[in-house]
Amino acid sequence: MSNTYHSPGRFSILPPIVKNLLIINILCFLATIVLKSTFSIDLYKLLGLHYFQSDIFSPYQFITYMFMHGSFEHLFFNMFALWMFGSTIENVWGSKRFIIFYLITGIGAALTHYLIIHLQLSTDIALLEASIQSPDIVTLQALIKNHQFHINQYSGDIWNQFLLFQENVHALQFAPSNVEAMEQINDFLNNYLNYYVSLPNVVGASGSIYGLLLAFGILFPNAMIYIYFLFPMKAKWFVIIFGVIELISGIFGSGDGVAHFAHLGGMIFGLLLILLWRKKSNSPYQQ
Repeated sequence: MSNTYHSPGRFSILPPIVKNLLIINILCFLATIVLKSTFSIDLYKLLGLHYFQSDIFSPYQFITYMFMHGSFEHLFFNMFALWMFGSTIENVWGSKRFIIFYLITGIGAALTHYLIIHLQLSTDIALLEASIQSPDIVTLQALIKNHQFHINQYSGDIWNQFLLFQENVHALQFAPSNVEAMEQINDFLNNYLNYYVSLPNVVGASGSIYGLLLAFGILFPNAMIYIYFLFPMKAKWFVIIFGVIELISGIFGSGDGVAHFAHLGGMIFGLLLILLWRKKSNSPYQQ
């Protein structure tokens, strides 16, 4: 492995795959704004990655979510990192290997994130399904005690259904055989279950970007990265520090709405793919 410093002057500033990825991501961001304001079409709902139990989940979302971004800042920093690290890596590996790496790390990031989401949601989903399958005051009380309903007055019609649900639960406490109240409760729980599993929605290229960051740190461990354009740090330490930050943020949960485990997943799948290539004696490493 080369320990020399990387000289960006040897490479194309904007190789073809990086250029096309930049264009596609920017066009998708603009389309999201225009279609929402003009035709009320929500591309986040269509192309963002939803939980597999949701009615709005589709397998193609494992690809399309990478090209959606929640804000201009989200888009800008991901695209800047794509250009900064991706251009160098595409020049070293070639376009075919680069796009394979980019897509696999993005899919791997999504799979990692949804493994974590599944572990977080599975208990609540089981409680909801138990209340739907065996609707009685005992299972309802267990649900209310152990599940925090993720609804507020800005949640749309499900909020009004929730208020009626609370009234019906109160009515059942005095009349457990109230058939009408139980039917309305069951209708709400079915609607809420679909609403609840549809809440997670992942967008952004960050999983692939973290994979590229890891690849850059492996290929050019001693290359200097300037944090905020001022503070120099070797790429290998930069990668390690960012990986640790994402791990700590994921475990302790900062509530910032960032899919930290997806970032780690991108790095993990990137590492596995590089090791696989190396094992097959077709290594992307510099020798």
